[in-house]
Amino acid sequence: MARIDDVDRIEVAPVNSRQHRSLYKARESIHPMRVAGVFRRLKWWIMGVLLAVYYVTPWLRWDRGEGMPDQAVLIDLEHRRFFFFFIEIWPQEFYYVAGLLIMAGIGLFLLTSVLGRAWCGYACPQTVWVDLYVHVERWLEGDRNARFRLDKAPWGGAKIRKRVTKYLIWLLIAVATGGAWVFYFADAPTLLVKLFTLEASSIAYVTVGVLTATTFVFGGFMREQVCTYMCPWPRIQAAMMDENSLTVTYQDWRGEPRGRHRKSADTSLLGDCIDCNQCVAVCPMGIDIRDGQQLECINCALCIDACNTVMTRTGGKLDLISYTTLKSYEANADGRPTLPLKKTIFRARTLVYAVLWSCIGLAMLFVLFTRDRLDVNVLRDRNPQYVLLSDGDIRNGYTVKILNMEGTERRVLLQLGDLPGGLMNVVGQDEWPSRTKEFILPADKVLQLRVFVTAPVAELSPGANNFRFSVTDLSGIEQAHYGAIFRAPEE
Repeated sequence: MARIDDVDRIEVAPVNSRQHRSLYKARESIHPMRVAGVFRRLKWWIMGVLLAVYYVTPWLRWDRGEGMPDQAVLIDLEHRRFFFFFIEIWPQEFYYVAGLLIMAGIGLFLLTSVLGRAWCGYACPQTVWVDLYVHVERWLEGDRNARFRLDKAPWGGAKIRKRVTKYLIWLLIAVATGGAWVFYFADAPTLLVKLFTLEASSIAYVTVGVLTATTFVFGGFMREQVCTYMCPWPRIQAAMMDENSLTVTYQDWRGEPRGRHRKSADTSLLGDCIDCNQCVAVCPMGIDIRDGQQLECINCALCIDACNTVMTRTGGKLDLISYTTLKSYEANADGRPTLPLKKTIFRARTLVYAVLWSCIGLAMLFVLFTRDRLDVNVLRDRNPQYVLLSDGDIRNGYTVKILNMEGTERRVLLQLGDLPGGLMNVVGQDEWPSRTKEFILPADKVLQLRVFVTAPVAELSPGANNFRFSVTDLSGIEQAHYGAIFRAPEE
């Protein structure tokens, strides 16, 4: 050890940049092994349904009549409307979208409270597309060990052919993913032709390009890194889970100490785990579930299938790895009885989430099926606020928009209310001023009118006078009202 007075003789070795050790561990390739079982089949079914819904939905047709789009699901940005089969949402009804987002959030909270990260393991787009990409990779390059050998093999004809083929298929999937997304915003058959004939808008090509690139990179190369480093949900989920939430758990009280269970060994001293590492080999996140709960675990349960397959072959007891709750795990470890599954699912937190979700959904359905399909909106002229006519009357100008949200023409009556002596003129009509006007509203259109309202000054109060425009459907009982202001001189 150097003394203080010898410090001037201490030499510091120069730092060699080539020998400098990085603080970050390089990513190791993860090649999950093929596995069969209940949860793997469930993942196949969910992946197939979700991909079919995503790719096929824009091509479903729905007859809405002449002049209306025939696409069943369409976000029509040009006309500012959203179509979902027989449902048509207008811009002023955007609260339905807000309600759906709230329902999605509460539904995710409910699912996480009951089944942990089941969304991440089965339905998340990143998980679904990574699963699809891994399937293509396994089909072309072989199972886990074959893919590791191919990674280490020198570049040659066979390796280049397999890699180029894999990347081309990945790219086709990515292009189809980006293309399917833009089809939700325009008529799919028409847009498809425009895309291939280079007649589509630049926004369409940019959107397809961005989604193609992100799908190709995230699904093909980043994979588990997206879930671990980019997605915020693993860090939020802890607030949504408690000791009664089901999650994939290794029963270490049964499995430890782990060992190979050879005939020459004293197996009475070993746990049920034979240390085969199959649970690690099948994990798409590359973790060892036997190390306990981890941030990276997406609860896909493939380790359960792998472990149960091994236990079936060796004659061991199943469910060494299983879906269980923290309370059940502790009870099993202590030899105490566990709560029935229904009591772990139906508890205060999940019931509150379920009631909130159901109430919002029912309220939205009630409003949706009882909403008016006739609406009126009025914009008053601000400059000038009023005009004094030669006969002493006061005139205000308005822009009146009458919205027909039905697929058929409607005859309506526009009238003034709560404005004594008030009369209106509609620009473009030669009729005498009156308190009522009849119009024919075109189907699914907005009729815009320029209206001048006059009133005798003797009937007005100084300043603002409240009145209303009313629109009545003459073929039914539907009405719409709009409260407006008539401006008069302050004195």
